[in-house]
Parts: sequence; C-alpha cells; structure tokens
Amino acid sequence: QVQLVESGGGLVQPGGSLGLSCAASGIILRITAMAWYRQTPGKERELVASITSGGTTNYADSVKGRFTISKNNAKNTVYLQMSSLKPEDSAVYYCNLYPPRMNYWGKGTLVTVSS
Repeated sequence: QVQLVESGGGLVQPGGSLGLSCAASGIILRITAMAWYRQTPGKERELVASITSGGTTNYADSVKGRFTISKNNAKNTVYLQMSSLKPEDSAVYYCNLYPPRMNYWGKGTLVTVSS
C-alpha cells in the first residue's frame, strides 16, 4: 500500500525559507518520478516541481530559481526547499507521483507566507 506523508509546513515571513519533506512507503523512489503540487482554496491543484527517477528536475515558472526539489533514494524521501517565499506561495503542498495517482494524495502540509 502506497503512503505519502508530507511535513515541514508552517508560517514564514515573505522572503523567508522553508523545507518540506515527503516520506514515501510502498514505492521505490529510485525508479519512480515524483513531484510536489500545491493547492489554494477555490483553485485547481497545480504542479510545482518534478523529479525523474534519474534526478532530472523541472519547475513551474512561478517558482523557478526559488524552489529546489530533491530526493534521497536510501531514505525514500522527497524534499522541497523553498526560498524567497512570497505570499502567493501560500498553499497546501502535496507530494505524489508524476503524473499523479488519484489514490495516492496525502493530507498535505500547509505553508503560509505572511508578515
């Protein structure tokens, strides 16, 4: 059974940094493409960043240069390091496969960027 558990969210001031983690079980990151997604109330969930099984990364234009996705295959964990945060980055952040699997969405972790 696949389980994805996100953590690391919180309240941060504009311009600050935050690191998110996604602990994965039931899948093998070494051979699986993963991604971070985010959703705000009333909006569709959007792709933030993805990483292939081989480590190639891609980012949404809105976060390029500010966010970094990475993974540790040994720990089966995916990370999202966020810097220069803006209020519009406030959202619930989720990890999932890339493309996402509908049954694999976790509870997400809330990021609030506010002064």
